[in-house]
Order: sequence, then structure tokens, then C-alpha cells
Amino acid sequence: MSTHKTLLISGMFLLVVHGATQAQEKRIVADPPALVGDSEELMPGSPAEVSGENGGFGVVATAEEIASIDIDVTPGGAGLPAGSGTHAIGAEIYEAKCSVCHSPDLQGVAVLGGPRLIGGRGSLASDKPIKTVESYWPQASTLFDYVNRAMPLTLPGSLTADEVYSLTAFILGEADIVDTAMILDKDSFAEIVMPNAEGFYADPRPDTP
Repeated sequence: MSTHKTLLISGMFLLVVHGATQAQEKRIVADPPALVGDSEELMPGSPAEVSGENGGFGVVATAEEIASIDIDVTPGGAGLPAGSGTHAIGAEIYEAKCSVCHSPDLQGVAVLGGPRLIGGRGSLASDKPIKTVESYWPQASTLFDYVNRAMPLTLPGSLTADEVYSLTAFILGEADIVDTAMILDKDSFAEIVMPNAEGFYADPRPDTP
């Protein structure tokens, strides 16, 4: 190997060693965590601690902020808000806010990703099952909850309780699940029986909630 090559390689080696030494000197290493005894358990800090100077991460949610997202509706109807709606009013809202994605006849717009909402009843056991609100969903509360939380796609969460009741009444009425003359509210909601209500089974495993 020539003297020139030897000097070049030696110089590069010294640069690498020098750079690594500088990086090591600048590196800040956190103190190791405190030892925890066999009977002790590390617990997360309270929200106040997390949001304070020690955590410096996030803020404590207010009661109003929690209430704004605590809107789930269970199959038994718990969580349904005050208000009411009808099929007729729902038809007007659907045309204005829903039909562009789900089509005027509720058969969906595949190119936009808007699923079909009605039809397909009795098709689930066939070679070509059609899963819709009418044929597949076992609880009407799922429809109300989803519309209330996620629709319309362009402005989710913007519908009033009365509008959600009306849209639910319209979709279920078009599916011949409820009478189109029905006034839907949290009391009449309990009368709804979905076509596929018995199509789902509770998990029998004892360790599954």
C-alpha cells in the first residue's frame, strides 16, 4: 500500500474517532429508574401531574369536554338524548345531507365509498351476502350512535338530536322495519326489533367480558 493511501486512511480513521468522541460528550443520558421492590408497583401519575411541570404533556379534560364525546348509545337505549324525529323530516334531511354518498334510493354510491343502507334481508347465509343496516345490524342503537357520531362525512357530529332521530326513522322506515308514521324518541326506540337481532351470539368463554 502506498504511503499516500496509508496517510489518507489514517486521517479518515482519526476523523471518525474524533466525531464519535464529540457525540458521546454531548449526549445527555437520563438517570436510571428507581428500583422497585417485589411488592411495589409503578403507577402512572394523576392527570394533574401529567399536565404540570413534571409531565409537561397534555391538559386535564374539563367536564364539558368529556360530556361532548360521551355520547355513546347502548343496545338497551341508555345514552339516547332528549328529542324526537319522523320519517317525513328525515327524508328531507337525507336528501340534503346524505343522498350524495348513499344515493337517493339508499342503495349506496360505490365510487364514493358510500355503502348501501337497506335491502339484502335474508341474504347473509347465501353465497353473496348483502350487509346493510336492514339485513345485518342487530340493534337500531348502532344506527343512531353512528349517524350521531360520524355523519355526515363532511361535517361529523354536526347533526342535532332531532335530526338524528329523524334520519334513523327514515332509514328504518324505508327498510320496512318501523312504521313511517312513527314518532321516534327514546321511549319508542325500545319498540324497534331489527331483522337480524338474533344473528349475533354472546361469546361463551368465561374470561371474555
